[in-house]
Amino acid sequence: MRRWLPLALLALVTGMTACRVSPAAYGPSPVPPATATPTPMLFPTFSPEEEERFAAQRLHLVERGIIGLGIEDPVVIEAMKRVPRHRFVPPSYVGHAYVNDPLPIGFGQSISQPYIVARMTEALRLKPGDRVLEIGTGSGYQAAILAEIVREVYTIEIVRPLAETASARLAALGYHNVEVRHGDGYFGWEEKAPFDAIIVTCAPDHIPPPLRSQLADGGRMVIPVGPPGGYQELWLVERHGDQFTTESLGGVVFVPLTRELR
Repeated sequence: MRRWLPLALLALVTGMTACRVSPAAYGPSPVPPATATPTPMLFPTFSPEEEERFAAQRLHLVERGIIGLGIEDPVVIEAMKRVPRHRFVPPSYVGHAYVNDPLPIGFGQSISQPYIVARMTEALRLKPGDRVLEIGTGSGYQAAILAEIVREVYTIEIVRPLAETASARLAALGYHNVEVRHGDGYFGWEEKAPFDAIIVTCAPDHIPPPLRSQLADGGRMVIPVGPPGGYQELWLVERHGDQFTTESLGGVVFVPLTRELR
């Protein structure tokens, strides 16, 4: 489904989602409930034997839960093979790092299901020289996947402890092409715009106008839209001058985009 919409009408139309069952290929597992007390996001060390075991688990996940579910872009597949997801989850969830499910990271937030990370990244059709904006840093996992592919990644997180920890983690892992900012992602990052691609990992009830305006001509945005606890739909938005095309990528479940700085 592809539609041409004038700039002024895009936010209104994309805020309206059809009530239908989520396609099985795109529907992630339900987001686990957040813990009452956020688990500290530490920087554990692992033995060479443990790292080897994690690498095998990661390869199995990619083969069964990424390639096996239809992801074809070799660049995205290689990024999913390289990024150590076990270093982006709380210590109490390390044993579940390579299960194809979202996991709680504290503060009511979650790290997305690996398949959804790959699906959204593939939809952006990224190129090595691209500059990408991410809304919803979380633990930094999606930003690391992006950093494996593109030149510059700018990511915004509304929860300060998550932003600070993600920034330190990404730097420690050598992702020096990622810049993390604590702020309200609804307004994007105007001073760094325009962006070749924008990825939103939390769901607003409409597409924020500032994000549309910060998308470069020819740029692409992937964003879930819908109410918390209700039907949400993943949209691919492409900009062509002052017009936008929108394409539905199916039903999803994401934490809501919140506006209050924490």
